[in-house]
Amino acid sequence: MQIEFLEVITPSDVAVSAARTCYFPNGVVKPEKSDGWARKDDLLKGIFKGGHHTTLQHTNITMLITGMSRHLIWRLLHSHSFYNSEQVSQRYAKMKLESFVKSVDADVSEWDKFYNTKFEQYEKLIEVLEDDVRDATPKFRQKDTNKRAQELARYILPVGMSAYLYHTVNIITILRYIAIAPSLLEATKEAIEFANILANKLIEIDSSLKPLVEHAQNNPAKFHRDDFTNIKQKHNIDDNTRVKVYDVIGDANFDVNENYADVLRGSQMSFDQGMLGGFTTYIKMSFSADAQNQRHRRSPAIRGDVEMTYKRDYYIPPIIVNNKEALEVYKEAIESTYDFYEQQREKIGSAEAVYALSNAHNIEIVERNDFSSFHHKAQMRLCYNAQQEIYDVVYEQVKQLRELKVDGAQNFLPPCSIRKEMNIKPFCPEGDHFCGIKVWKLDFEDYKRVM
Repeated sequence: MQIEFLEVITPSDVAVSAARTCYFPNGVVKPEKSDGWARKDDLLKGIFKGGHHTTLQHTNITMLITGMSRHLIWRLLHSHSFYNSEQVSQRYAKMKLESFVKSVDADVSEWDKFYNTKFEQYEKLIEVLEDDVRDATPKFRQKDTNKRAQELARYILPVGMSAYLYHTVNIITILRYIAIAPSLLEATKEAIEFANILANKLIEIDSSLKPLVEHAQNNPAKFHRDDFTNIKQKHNIDDNTRVKVYDVIGDANFDVNENYADVLRGSQMSFDQGMLGGFTTYIKMSFSADAQNQRHRRSPAIRGDVEMTYKRDYYIPPIIVNNKEALEVYKEAIESTYDFYEQQREKIGSAEAVYALSNAHNIEIVERNDFSSFHHKAQMRLCYNAQQEIYDVVYEQVKQLRELKVDGAQNFLPPCSIRKEMNIKPFCPEGDHFCGIKVWKLDFEDYKRVM
């Protein structure tokens, strides 16, 4: 794993200067005024120990990360709301054989053989799917056929596939990473490696942060282990349920105006009564879909212990279901993955064997949405360009809200339909990526996606 911090102003100078600006009457204190100030380190430690952490949030660290597993990104980097990331897409970028992570406890030869096999199956599935994908793609976008086949084939890749990304967080979030890494449920040793790199780099760029780093290292956080059994029993959720909306509060009948329709989404800054109501959803979805889902930072969710809910259960894209040869390749790839995971779980434990599980493996989450935030999410994910699985999940959420007769649920629509209501042209904001279907002319009940 490699991590590079982009150059920043010394974080402790910014934090202490921000604090001094609050406490002293002589105007804004600039960061250079705290460099070398005699009381700097005492004030920094004081505001930290007192829990006054807002001053430490003024400095954001942008890091360039390579060689981190997608599972650790899912479990740690994207499991909260206080970050921004841009990472290489498995939907649009062809994956490479060398881009895999192995536990330090792994038998290298066994895992190399496993990863080689998965990559061969990935390439085979792309080849098998290309004709069907081409047939389902509008002619003006058929140059994207290979990428769309890759999008489907990535489901059989293991979550041990690595990624490279930009990741931006503030100092407090980095300290929390360091504190929580040792108690992560999976990919624990990789998380500890990440935390150690972060600790060293923070101290390297700013020695005044050393006491804060040591506090994070010596006071590890507890990672909550959620058992969904009680939730499922209480709300009559069985093993065949993929999406169930419950605990609806209030209604969604607020003014859907230009703030919701424009691509800038002013609704995320100018809150309205849509924030006062909301709902909870139990969702079963693949690792791959939830990696997209958790990018909606205002749709927080609890994500259970993978081992606690483990069973052989995986998502199959509809276009693969309808292609006999593709389905055979897909099922063989996934089932042999489960064989390998169960074998490795006995050898090195589930926390380190988790890298073997496929992107298609179904997990359980429980998500909470306020209506205003969900309106934004529904626009993004009801677009026909959205990943199909997450589209299906959001469509089902909206369908159930309509069935529950939630006032205003009829306003949860894709962006083109909202823009048509506001008469904002072009109705489709996707430009060259237009899906080829005039969805804004369809009734919600008539939405249908082939892929």
